[in-house]
Amino acid sequence: MIRFMKRNYKILMLVLLLAFASCSFTTKTFEDPDKDKLLIQVITYVLQRGHFDPKDINDDFSAEVYADYLDQLDPLKRYFYKSDIEEFETFKFQLDDQLKEYNISFFNLTHDRLVQRIEESKAIYKEVLEKPFDYSIDEEFNSDYENIEFVKTKKQMKDRWRQQLKFSNLVNYDDLMVEQEDSEDKKTLVQIEEEARAETLKSIDLYYNDYLGDFERKDWFSMYINAIVEEFDPHTNYFAPEDKENFNQQMSGKLEGIGARLQKRMDNTKIVELISGGPAWRGNELEVGDIIMKVRQEDEDEPVNIVGMRLDDAIKLIKGPKGTTVYLTLKKVDGTIEEISIVRDVVEIEETYAKSSFVVKDDRRFGVINLPKFYVDFEDYKSRNAASDIKQEIERLKAEGMDGLVLDLRNNGGGSLPVVVDIAGMFIKDGPIVQVRATGEPKEVLKDKDKSIVWDGPLVIMVNELSASASEILAAAMQDYKRAIVIGSKQTYGKGTVQNFLDLNNMVRNNKNGDLGALKLTTQKFYRINGGSTQLEGVKSDVVVLDRYSFIDIGEKDQKNPLPWDKIEAVDYTFWDGYFDYNETIENSKKRMNENEQLKLIGENAQWIKTKMDENIHSLNYTNYKAQLDLNEEEAKRFDKISEYQTNLTFQSLPYEEEMFKTDTILKEKRDRWHKSLSQDVYIEEAIHVLEDLKMSYSIKKVATTVKD
Repeated sequence: MIRFMKRNYKILMLVLLLAFASCSFTTKTFEDPDKDKLLIQVITYVLQRGHFDPKDINDDFSAEVYADYLDQLDPLKRYFYKSDIEEFETFKFQLDDQLKEYNISFFNLTHDRLVQRIEESKAIYKEVLEKPFDYSIDEEFNSDYENIEFVKTKKQMKDRWRQQLKFSNLVNYDDLMVEQEDSEDKKTLVQIEEEARAETLKSIDLYYNDYLGDFERKDWFSMYINAIVEEFDPHTNYFAPEDKENFNQQMSGKLEGIGARLQKRMDNTKIVELISGGPAWRGNELEVGDIIMKVRQEDEDEPVNIVGMRLDDAIKLIKGPKGTTVYLTLKKVDGTIEEISIVRDVVEIEETYAKSSFVVKDDRRFGVINLPKFYVDFEDYKSRNAASDIKQEIERLKAEGMDGLVLDLRNNGGGSLPVVVDIAGMFIKDGPIVQVRATGEPKEVLKDKDKSIVWDGPLVIMVNELSASASEILAAAMQDYKRAIVIGSKQTYGKGTVQNFLDLNNMVRNNKNGDLGALKLTTQKFYRINGGSTQLEGVKSDVVVLDRYSFIDIGEKDQKNPLPWDKIEAVDYTFWDGYFDYNETIENSKKRMNENEQLKLIGENAQWIKTKMDENIHSLNYTNYKAQLDLNEEEAKRFDKISEYQTNLTFQSLPYEEEMFKTDTILKEKRDRWHKSLSQDVYIEEAIHVLEDLKMSYSIKKVATTVKD
């Protein structure tokens, strides 16, 4: 995420406050001083006047909010009946009118009905779990919830619960069957089935009592508000008061837990990002794309099944005090099931900073700088930030005789825009870096005005599908100047928007209704210097290499309601006047990539993973289920060679770190782990090859140019 310069935030605040002053938003606006209605009024006003691309709140908008909201309330379609939906549908094209009138009758209806259906479901699941599941019969379960219908009768509802619980229980059943293989105390199949069912009952009871039971009306109303605001774009979100505090805590860098960002995908809780320096990152067992199926605490014997659980509830289970251990049962991206343990901790801020290493190859020394995010202290820009750190690392690498530089932006989700401009300026003499535009205002061109160049040698920028926002600006600028070769995924994430965080309490005078929370609002869009947006399209790599995310839907284009791609007028800029032969170097790299057996295997693995993720029909016959599990594990073995790959490169820390290792053994351990990872990285290996080619072309072209002159 990019946080733009403070003056833009202040301008937005000033405009909104002036508008609000004329409208006199106070609690006196309503005869009934209802906080929910006030919140609707404030948020719709801000969205219409502050969002980059405000939407018409009309019947089409109403229908979208209606569909998304119901999908959030009952994604597994196991609460509402078709008759409920038919009743709700009378509001399908009325929500726009209700919003304009600050009317919340639709929310009240759905909320009251949901509470009723949840209460009824307690009796249903208890009744279902009283009877044994027969895993010998041939039966299939369809997990394509999006395309199944709501049930019409109580009998159908009970059968839906039966199938879902039977499928969930299969995991417990299989765990006990596997335990049986190594146990001297053999149990009968009847005992195993009964024990697995009791475990499932315990998990769902815990979910209903400890999590759904804690849900209040305000929590459901926050969900309704988000269904409204997220129609504008996926990065505009409402934060209830407690969520606002959590967001502020995250932005301050004080993260406690396992250090992973989660996202709800249908009934699954999926890992979408590992926080650099966090426990999950350090453990190196959890990866983006993994699905968390169960969570167990260190003082509990039984795990809680979180399939179908709301994301906030799942997070409450996963988070916990520093030093405690949580056990996660994962469905890995390759389809295999395994349990891992993670000791919760505070994210180590140092590991979110830039770090560098160098490698010697054929008498040439190449540097690698890893930048996890574009960090900055927004209260004091002159204090430590990514730009000052990158500059320092480049100077240190130059002191060691660096011949070429790899800047690794893989998995870098963004950060500060001014920092990006400063870093880009280190590789060019001067000129524009990025264009920024707000609706109805002239574009602003952010430029590097410092004519000094920190590094004028060969440069490679590495990206992947998770390189977003600020990462895309830097990669795009270097690509447009023909200053660097970009190696990575077919395209980067594709987030070309800027957000501001607005405290809604500042929008209302004389508010006596309590904390209104906050709104993260998309206010601007940024563009490359060639005029094209990175929105949706991202940055297309000069050299495309497959990775395990190549066929997984994780980019901006795969989110709901993304803003469209567009183009504005390009600005004047001059290509880099170095001596490097980029075209020939890119062609040589593509040839190597096409012939690389490791990358072919990674590509096959990515396609296989996609196939497994798309499977919706699951056998409820244990023999067939087990056979499929065994087949998945057997097929997965074919890809073991991916993790066994080893380059002939040896990476080393710089002298200043070597000195620090004498007293900081933990830092040495971290760097050793990083260097081992680099030495097994086929993408880093190719980046070094590209630097060699650039260095060679530099020498040849410089000599040729000198002779000609």
